[in-house]
Amino acid sequence: MICPRCGFQAVDGAVFCGSCGNRLGGAPPVAPQVVYSGAPPNLWFENYYKINKKVLALTNQYWITDQQGRNLGYTKQKMLRLKEDIRVFTDDSMGNEVFKIMQAQIFDGWGTFDVIDSRTNVCVGKIKRKYLMSGFVSDEYFILDPNGQQIGRIAEDIGRGLARKYMPLGDLVPEHVALEFYGQEVARIKQQFKIIGDTWEVDCSRVPPTFDRRTLLGCMIMMGMIERQRK
Repeated sequence: MICPRCGFQAVDGAVFCGSCGNRLGGAPPVAPQVVYSGAPPNLWFENYYKINKKVLALTNQYWITDQQGRNLGYTKQKMLRLKEDIRVFTDDSMGNEVFKIMQAQIFDGWGTFDVIDSRTNVCVGKIKRKYLMSGFVSDEYFILDPNGQQIGRIAEDIGRGLARKYMPLGDLVPEHVALEFYGQEVARIKQQFKIIGDTWEVDCSRVPPTFDRRTLLGCMIMMGMIERQRK
């Protein structure tokens, strides 16, 4: 199977191109399903989230809040690490871990990251960073289901990405990226303009209701922690 957009030879039956993320032919898209041992926690199936960076801190620290501004989670990046291991807790006492983002490979630029429920140790989704695109052009990630099958992607507009990376004071340009499922845009992750601090928000009202938002939140946290330190 040849991708009509970039010419990459994909595996027969693939839904997405492994090079550019373009949707290929195949079965009609269906909403991704996630299997749980019990009822899914409503906390991670809400329609709005915001991630705020704590200012004047030695390491990257972020709060996850809901639409009413209530704190849902807190994370702090480790200073010394061979590969990313990001833990999300209920608050900054870090006494109750709720989920984690674990990098499978030691080379962080090429990494695939598992998003894992800390209570059950079950993978709820995966994130794959598109290394060359994110490193030199604009941020792009693939969203994978727990079995590693691509179901969507998060991609920044190329023009905005180039401006942020290469223009003077480009790091002040707010980042806007599209969340796509099976080739259809369902949400936009928007970074607010701030000279100090970092705030991201996303409206998930069009995201499939069975999709565990922790995979999306994990990608947003990584865009703040990992992509920002490469600028």
